[in-house]
Amino acid sequence: MLEVNTPYDLEPYVGKLLGTSDWLEIDQARIDAFAQVSGDDNWIHVDVERARRELPGGKTIAHGMLTLSLVTYLGADICRVRERARGINYGSNKVRFTAPVQCGARIRLHRTLERYEPVEGGVRLTFGNRMEIEGVERPAMVAETISLMYAKGH
Repeated sequence: MLEVNTPYDLEPYVGKLLGTSDWLEIDQARIDAFAQVSGDDNWIHVDVERARRELPGGKTIAHGMLTLSLVTYLGADICRVRERARGINYGSNKVRFTAPVQCGARIRLHRTLERYEPVEGGVRLTFGNRMEIEGVERPAMVAETISLMYAKGH
């Protein structure tokens, strides 16, 4: 894991791979919970029996937005800023879901720092994110995400 003291210490990492997260298994309980909170209960996500009959591979698939939402969780395995006031999700660019994540699959995040922009009291960081599926050539997702990170005292 990359550890730095302040948000300003990330500037030298622009254009570099920050690291890779641990593997995370995507089980049906996680998919079902996401369906419940998002209201997206499309059968391809929640109907195990129908998926067994009708989907390639015979398994339900995770919501693309579930995969995107895990960027924050898995990103915490990659980089830690010890002295910061707060971090805020600023948005996403260029999000693409390029391969389905089947129930039972394991995923992990590869993250690079694409841009570093000073803002009042902190920095705006643009990350390149690639979500890998174990044993699958194509990534599940590629996305550019933007975060604001503030230094202590701001």
